[in-house]
Amino acid sequence: MTDLLLTLWDLIAPRKPKPRPALRHRARKPSAPAPGSMAERYEQITKQMLNEHDVRVRKWRSSMSGVAWQVQYKDGSTAKLIESPKPKGPMSAAVFLHEIGHHAIGFGVYRPRCLEEYHAWRWSLEQMEALGLNITPPVRRRMHESLHYAIEKAHRRGLKRLPEELSPFVHAPPHHHTR
Repeated sequence: MTDLLLTLWDLIAPRKPKPRPALRHRARKPSAPAPGSMAERYEQITKQMLNEHDVRVRKWRSSMSGVAWQVQYKDGSTAKLIESPKPKGPMSAAVFLHEIGHHAIGFGVYRPRCLEEYHAWRWSLEQMEALGLNITPPVRRRMHESLHYAIEKAHRRGLKRLPEELSPFVHAPPHHHTR
């Protein structure tokens, strides 16, 4: 007779695997936008602007905010970078083009910083117009709010004289009422 040594695991009945439900939908690869669609136009404009201005996207943001900066390397080369929403409509396109605009107009060309913001927004809307993109009232409101914020920030930091171009943005835009 052989000694049989049992463990607790031997006493537990093996579990039968639960049957998995059949997949109802197959995972799809992201499809390319339909030819001639607005999605395709936004995709095309995005690639064009990134190539034309030698800008790299560090991150596509889910929010309607962005940032532009550049990195100067020891070898003398420069990396132009942005984070912004991917252009899919007028607002995301405006924010994307505004960030590209910082590189297009050049950092530090306009002083004070709120004036640089003005020129980046102006460049953005000029590009939208030239590309035949719709500049909606919410886009214009966003520009106004952004410039108003930049002016207030400049005042908090001791701005002595406001550039004339910014005078239309001193006051916050009127409240928008929806019906």
